[in-house]
Amino acid sequence: MAFELFDLRARRALVTGSSQGIGFAIAQGLADHGAEVVLNGRDGDKLSAAAAKIAAGGHKVSTFRFDVTSATAVAEGVAAVEKTGAIDILVNNAGMQFRSPLEDFPIERWEQLLATNVSSVFYVAQAVARHMIPRGRGKIINIASVQSELARPNIAPYTATKGAVRNLTRGMATDWARHGLQINAIAPGYFKTPLNQALVDDPEFSAWLEKRTPAGRWGKVDELIGAAVFLAGNASSFVNGHTLYVDGGITTSL
Repeated sequence: MAFELFDLRARRALVTGSSQGIGFAIAQGLADHGAEVVLNGRDGDKLSAAAAKIAAGGHKVSTFRFDVTSATAVAEGVAAVEKTGAIDILVNNAGMQFRSPLEDFPIERWEQLLATNVSSVFYVAQAVARHMIPRGRGKIINIASVQSELARPNIAPYTATKGAVRNLTRGMATDWARHGLQINAIAPGYFKTPLNQALVDDPEFSAWLEKRTPAGRWGKVDELIGAAVFLAGNASSFVNGHTLYVDGGITTSL
């Protein structure tokens, strides 16, 4: 009975931006708990390699390439996925970072951050929810960040986008919970990912982070799996609009 709360067998999960990093780790974790996973991204070679790794574990996996920053591409892509089977779980993970002093921040990078980190969450969630609502069930997990709550120099636009993801999650729950959907967010702290590689490689920053984080270290992407499985399964059936911080305590301590 206890395991049933985290049993994802007979469920199908679409994970955006899942060819590497956090997205891939979550997709692998959902598959390990029984879900069929659908990987999404724009790089076909990376997607194929990621799918091969998951398939090697005996899991059912497929790939669908479409640009999550295009509303038209998302509508067509989600429709194509749904034709091959219902999407029971959506993980909105696609995202990007760009660092620059705010006064010099390029306008085109601002627009790219908004499209990738905010618009994509809206486009994909809306397209998937339109299928989930008639079925009366569904799980949507948006990937936020500690920057939904905090700020650091040179990433103000990124901070703005992740704050938007947190509040968009609340708005989705407010509108869609009555239809049987649970919409929540995971807010990772500092994890060793390709997105953070420049910081990982910076000894000064790593030393600062280890001192600043109560857990005293970088996070490992596999440590996000438990949160994802919880929010994807029956264990979270009455959790809605919540942002779960997985950050080693960095948001709790000065």
